[in-house]
Formats: sequence, structure tokens, C-alpha cells
Amino acid sequence: MASYRDTLALLRNIGIIAHIDAGKTTLTERILYYTGCIHRMGEVHDGNATMDFLPEEQERGITIASACTSCVWDGHHINIIDTPGHVDFTIEVDRSLRVLDGVVGVFCAVGGVEPQSETVWRQSNTYQIPKMAFINKMDRPGADFSGVLTSMREKLGALPLPLQIPVGEGSDFCGVIDLLQMQKIVFDPATQGEKYVTLPLDESERLMAESWHDQLMEMLSEDHDDIMEMYLSGKEVPVSRLKEAIREGTLAMTFVPVYAGSALKNIGVQPFLDGVNAFLPSPLDVRPAQGIDPLTHTQKSFEPAANAPLSALAFKVNMSTGRKIVLLRIYSGTLKAGDIVYNATRGVSERVSRLFTLHADHQEKILEARAGQIVAAAGMKETKTADTLCSAADPLILERISEYKPVISLALEPKNSGEEKKLEQALDQVSQEDPTLVVDRDKDTNQIILSGMGELHLDVVLERLRREFKVELRSGRPQVVYQETIAGTCEASGEFERQLGDEFHYGWVRLAVEPLPRGQGNSIRCELDENTWPQRFIDAGIQGIEDGMQSGVLKGYPVQDVRVRILEFTAKNQPGSEVGFRMAAVAALKKALSGAAPLLLEPIMAVEIGVPEEFVGECISLLGAKGAKIENLFDRAGQKSIQALAPLGRMFGFSTALRSATQGRAGLSMTFDRFDVLV
Repeated sequence: MASYRDTLALLRNIGIIAHIDAGKTTLTERILYYTGCIHRMGEVHDGNATMDFLPEEQERGITIASACTSCVWDGHHINIIDTPGHVDFTIEVDRSLRVLDGVVGVFCAVGGVEPQSETVWRQSNTYQIPKMAFINKMDRPGADFSGVLTSMREKLGALPLPLQIPVGEGSDFCGVIDLLQMQKIVFDPATQGEKYVTLPLDESERLMAESWHDQLMEMLSEDHDDIMEMYLSGKEVPVSRLKEAIREGTLAMTFVPVYAGSALKNIGVQPFLDGVNAFLPSPLDVRPAQGIDPLTHTQKSFEPAANAPLSALAFKVNMSTGRKIVLLRIYSGTLKAGDIVYNATRGVSERVSRLFTLHADHQEKILEARAGQIVAAAGMKETKTADTLCSAADPLILERISEYKPVISLALEPKNSGEEKKLEQALDQVSQEDPTLVVDRDKDTNQIILSGMGELHLDVVLERLRREFKVELRSGRPQVVYQETIAGTCEASGEFERQLGDEFHYGWVRLAVEPLPRGQGNSIRCELDENTWPQRFIDAGIQGIEDGMQSGVLKGYPVQDVRVRILEFTAKNQPGSEVGFRMAAVAALKKALSGAAPLLLEPIMAVEIGVPEEFVGECISLLGAKGAKIENLFDRAGQKSIQALAPLGRMFGFSTALRSATQGRAGLSMTFDRFDVLV
């Protein structure tokens, strides 16, 4: 009888990442078809792809929300997360990467490494995730297999290891050559690529493949003396030994195995699936998830075993079915339907009423889930994205998912007063699903302010409010979200003295502020003699500073990249109070910020435009009119690529103007870079 460890060895938790329109969802659709999960292939352009099940995705032909599914291929159970390619939905990629063991990067054979594929690839590097690559759309005019490999080296710093090469490119593409077996694989169009055959290479194919095979052998020989010895002596290296070496290098992130094909034309998918099984890690091959013991504040982790203590990360909340579903990656232990678990992040107990496996928008009920699995749970009221679920007897808090700051906002109001409660409830649901959405109230106008990651992000949310929640609303024009900082240093003091009810409150605080480098965040340092003042007074002063940082002195935006040093407390002849020191700290902070040359920081976007050479002048002129700073200009895939930094506040309407100026032939990507002053 096989042990659960044997089962884990055959499990793959993978994600598919890429730039928008590289073919991620089409590839996933073919995987589901060839593994027997679906019996008819849907298409993104027809609006019936299995993984793009939201109405907004079907209408726009893009992936907006990451979708989970699972399949079985050659005895291996593969959990797949199809992620968005648009920059506005980067959080969907990041929280998916956090729970994955392996990643597949899909690259367009014409576009190569495009801006968002570069972004998500680097995100996966942050989590040290082994990767494979699938060069898609080899049937497209202008396809360039070698060019994509060069682009991977130059832009990603990756070392691609081609295990296949295409037979022809563009309209001549008809199959792939397996460089390990030195055979040609041809796919039958009459069966939608489900049937395929391996054929011997003809003379011209062999000559072409041998140089690629030699490169493969040389790369594998560098770290494996036995392979080098056999290769140099002219002996044939067993394919099984080559696969061992490739798997070892993939898991060590030394190189990236590369496959080729055309998902739309049903070419190359099954050999790629064989590669997923052979080379990407199981939960046993990756380092156990690291956490902190909330009681001792020491580092802690559990082995990925079904009998270990429970540890699970909530990486997504889904409210689209009308009830709250929490998506979980179980890192250790066993979770059963009906269990009461401990949410260590929030310090509350939760009941897991039901458990499901997911297939896009369909759910299949299960009784229990074990280490390594990705499942959905219902019944948990308090749990949010990035929370850790564990056993109360053996708690830990897993490393949190990255946080993203919104860069754009707009005002919302219901069309009639009766709709206000409905709007608030709808916003509460969508913000539970999406941590990058921030809902607030304007103190002066009492309007609801919705903030997010970009124009498309907010546009999709408004569509959902109208379509899914049937809310009639009006929205204002999008406004940029700014931050504040300081350019100088300043010391200031603040005093609070007031009778509140039956109690008299007093506090006096002196502090200093100084700027920190961009992106450093804020720092609060107490330089008081802690033996002189009770800790509760010091904590109150720190809390006051943290509160004051939420609203700057220029336009009330959050303050960033500032160090605050608490220098002195005084109670004079008064007893002092927590309220007094807290309010005095707020007053002192406002004075110090005002005297330290406050600055407004705006969102700076990294802009990349791919355009035919004859339109370069128009593009540069448009960027100049928007206050952008040109960073780079180079050739890529037969076009010119322009890279620039631009203030988001001046980029509204830019995509429309760009389409008009270039006859619709320019491709545009805008990625948030940082909050800064564009010089």
C-alpha cells in the first residue's frame, strides 16, 4: 500500500504566468482537454474558455481573477492556477505564487519577454520557485524561437535549456523535435492534436537538431562529470540520466527547461505536460513553509506530512457564489470538514463547515484535505487573504503575502438613497475578495472613495457592482492617489491639555523627523529612558505617531519614507495620561512635518511601448507631452521598444491618443514603479 509520502511525490502545484495575450488560458484549456477534464475545448476569443468564467473576462477576452483547477496526467495529480497577465491584477499573481511549488512561464514567440511577463517572472524569483518555459504561438508570422531564448537571457537573467526546438516557424511550423530522444513529434489536426506520433529525423532535421543537442549536452556536462565523461568519449548518455540532471538543475534554479508549440493549433502540449511531471517540484522537493511561533516569536516550520500539525495559508477569498469561500494551500497536517481551526493571524477560532476541490467555477465536495493540497473551504467568517490557519495547540503564523498600495481612486455614490446600504454591502464583498481595493469615506463630502491598482481594475469593479450586485451608482472621474514625504529635518514639540468628561488628560512630546530613502517605509524610534516612563505612555506616543502618519500636512495623504525619533516626554506638574501623550505626539508630528520641507509623491509608472519604427517619433512626442522621461529605446521582435517613466496623473487617456497616433499598431504596458517626484 502506497504511503501518503508517495502520493505527495506525484503531486504538482503549478501556476501559469505571462504577459497579457501570450496564451496562458488557451494553454490551460488544452491541458484540461488532453487530460480528460473537459470534453470540448473553449476559446478565449469566443468567450467560452473554462478558466475565464467571469462575465467581465468573457467580454474582454482577458483573465482578471486567478482560477484554480486540477487534472491527472500519467499518474501525476496537477493543481493549476491560471493567473492574469494585466498589470492591474498583479496581486492575483502574487498571492498565487505564494502557494505554488513550480511555475510555467508562457512567452509569445513573436513578442518574446514582454513587460508583464518580466514582472511576474521576477515575482516568482522572490519566492524562489523553480520554473519551466513554454514558447507559444510558434505558428504566428514573425515567430522567432532563438530570439525568445536571447530575450530570456537578457531580460530575465535566466539560463534557458531548450529540450525541444520547432520544426519550422510561422506558417511553416508543423511540429517539434525532442532533443533528448532526437525524434520529431507531429500532432494530428483531425483529432485536435489529441493523437500524435514520433518520427525519425530526416537528414536536414538531424543536422539542425545536432547543434542544439550538443548545446544541451554541454550545459548538462558542466555540473555532472559522469555525463561529461560519456559525452566526450562518444558514448550515448541514457535519457533517464539526462532527465535526472535536468530535474536537479531545474529544482536548483540553475536553468529553465524550454518547450515550444502552439496551444491554439494544438501542437506541443502533451510533451510539455510530460516535462511538468518530470522536472517541476512536488511539495517534498521544496523547503517547508516558514512561519513564526506567535507565543515565542521564534521561527518555526512543519514537515509536509499528513500527520504533522496543521498549517495552511488563506491565499484568496471568493464571494462570487453568494457565500464566502476561502482558498487554502495546506502545507502540513490534515484538515477535515467540520474541524475547528485556529486563525493565528487574527487570534480567533473558525469552523470549517465544508471542503471542496475546484475546477474553475465548479466545486466538488470532499471530506478532508492533506498536506500539499490546494482546496476551498466554506464557513469561515473572520478569515481573510494572507491569514494562517493552524492548530491552537501548536500555532504558527506563515509569511504574509506582499501588500500593494492603490494608486488611483474615484468617488462613488448610489443613484438614490435607498441603494446606499446595498452599495456598502457590495463593496464589502468585493474588498474582501481583493486586498488591493480600499474603500473609504471622504470626510467633507461623505462620498465613498474606491481606490485600486489602475483604470481597468476600477472599471472591472464598477462593472461587477452593476452586473452582479445590481447596484445603480454614479462614479466620478478617476483620481490619482498620492503620498507625502519630507525633504529636510525638523524638531518640534506638541502639548495636549484637556478635560474630557470626568478625567483630565495631559501630555507633552518632543520629537524629530528626517527623510529616508525612497521605498524604505517609515521608522519610529524611541530615545527615551524607558525606566523613567511607563511602557503604556511610550506605546501611546508611538500610536499617536502612527496615526499621524496616515494623514500628511499637504493634502492629507499618507506619509512615507520618514524616520521619527521620540526625544522627550514631559508631564510638568500633571500626572500625564495615555490619551494626553498620544494626542501630543500627533500635534508634534504635524509641526515637525510642516517644518521639514514636505513633498507630494506621485505614482510613477514604468511605460513600455512596442511600435513600428515609422511611429517612434509620434510616440516620443506623446510621452514628452505627458511629462514622461525616456529611459531606453531598442529593437525587439522587428519593432522599436520605448521604455519611459511617467507620472500616472498625466497618463489618463494616453492609450487612446497612442492608438490614434499609431493607427492602432502600438502595444502599451504601464506598470507601477514607485511613489516619487519625477525629475
